[in-house]
Amino acid sequence: MAKAKRMYGCTECGATFPKWAGQCGECGAWNTLVETVVEGATPSGRSGWAGDKANIKTLAEVCVEEIPRFSTASSELDRVLGGGLVDGSVVLIGGDPGIGKSTILLQTLCNVAQRFPALYVTGEESQQQVAMRARRLDLPQDKLKVMTETCIESIIATARQEKPKVMVIDSIQTIFTEQLQSAPGGVAQVRESAALLVRFAKQSGTAIFLVGHVTKEGALAGPRVLEHMVDTVLYFEGESDGRLRLLRAVKNRFGAVNELGVFGMTDKGLKEVSNPSAIFLTRAQEAVPGSVVMATWEGSRPMLVEVQALVDTSHLGNPRRVTLGLDQNRLAMLLAVLHRHGGIPTYDQDVFLNVVGGVKVLETASDLALMAAVISSLRNRPLQHDLLVFGEIGLSGEIRPVPSGQERLKEAAKHGFKRAIVPKGNAPKEAPAGLQIIAVTRLEQALDALFE
Repeated sequence: MAKAKRMYGCTECGATFPKWAGQCGECGAWNTLVETVVEGATPSGRSGWAGDKANIKTLAEVCVEEIPRFSTASSELDRVLGGGLVDGSVVLIGGDPGIGKSTILLQTLCNVAQRFPALYVTGEESQQQVAMRARRLDLPQDKLKVMTETCIESIIATARQEKPKVMVIDSIQTIFTEQLQSAPGGVAQVRESAALLVRFAKQSGTAIFLVGHVTKEGALAGPRVLEHMVDTVLYFEGESDGRLRLLRAVKNRFGAVNELGVFGMTDKGLKEVSNPSAIFLTRAQEAVPGSVVMATWEGSRPMLVEVQALVDTSHLGNPRRVTLGLDQNRLAMLLAVLHRHGGIPTYDQDVFLNVVGGVKVLETASDLALMAAVISSLRNRPLQHDLLVFGEIGLSGEIRPVPSGQERLKEAAKHGFKRAIVPKGNAPKEAPAGLQIIAVTRLEQALDALFE
C-alpha cells in the first residue's frame, strides 16, 4: 500500500508546511503544527465522504422517506438517540473515567447481537476482561463477537468480512492509522481514524459507536473537528460514586438535542429509570428552609427536580457564590435583581445552590425557583411541601413565560402537587385537577405568594 504524503498544518490559521516547526510561519502561533495527510491512497479512497459519486439533484427530486431505525433494547438510550439507532450513523459517547461508557455499550451490543450481527472492538482491554464484565452483568454472550485491535486498517478489513449491523470502537484515542507516524491519541491520528470509520459507516450502513476520552474540563479530548464529523454526540453526566447516570445528547442529526436519558448504576450494570421525577423528588418528610421543587424541560419531556439553597452570613470581603448544576453567573445576576426589585440585599451573605441528583439545569425556567430557595433559606422559613415553582426573571423584575408550561403543570399534578407559582403567560385556561395555579407577572408578586 502506498504511503500518504505527510504535511504539517497549523491548527490556528490552517497553513501547511513540509516540515514541523515550533512556530507557524504564517500566523506566528507556537506549538500549533500537527501532522496531517494531504493526499495518498487509503483502502477506501480520499474522495467521496459517503462513498458515493457526486451528483446534483433539485430538492424536489430527492427521495424523502422516514429514516429506518432499530431499537437498542434500551428505551432510555433509544430516547436519547431520537427513537432508535439509524443505519450508517456514527455516535460518539464521552464521559469521565468509570462513569459507565463501556458498560452501557457492552449491554447494548449483547442485546442487539441476539437479533443482528454485532462487533465489539476494544483497544484498551483484553477479550478476557470484556468477557468477565459480561458474565458479571449476566449478559447474553453467545452471539457478540469481540476483537482486540488498534490499527484502523485491520479493523475496517475485519468489519468488511464480518458485516456487523452495529460496531463499537472502545476507544477512538487508542486507534491509529498506518498512514501517519505519530502516536495514537494525537490530533492527526484521532482525526484520520475517525474519518475512515465515518466513511466506512456511510458505505456499509454499519452503525458505529465511538467511545471518547474527556479532558479535565469535561470536554471531549482530541480535535474539535471530531464532534463535527460524527452524527450524534452523547455525554455521560453524574458522579462516578453516585447511583444515577445521565446520558445527554448535545448533537443529533436524527433527533432532538438536549434529550436526557436517566440510568441507575447497579451491580448488574445500568438500569433504566422510566420515571426520573420520582427519583429526584426523594425529599425529607418535613419541609425544610431553602428547598423548592421546579419543573425543568429536558428534550421532549418534563422532569421535576429539587433545588436547594443555603444562605449564611459571610465573613469574607467577597461573599461566595457557589452553584452545582446551575449557572453561577446567572445566580449573581438574579441576586442583583432581588436586591433592586425585591428590596432584599445579599451582599454580606454566602449563597450556595445545588440541584439534587446531579442534574444540570441550564434553562432560564429555573430563575424563579432559584430565587424562592434563596429567600426561604435567608428568612429561615420553609416553603410548602406541595409547592411547584418555575419561570424566567428579567432584569427589570418581570416574570416571563417559558416553553411547554402546560406539560410541566401536568407532570406536577401527576406527582401530587397542590400549588404552583408560574408566569402569567403559562397559566392555563383550565388548571389540572387538584392543582391551584398562582399566576404572577412581577418578582414582588411572586415573593408575596411564596409564604401565603
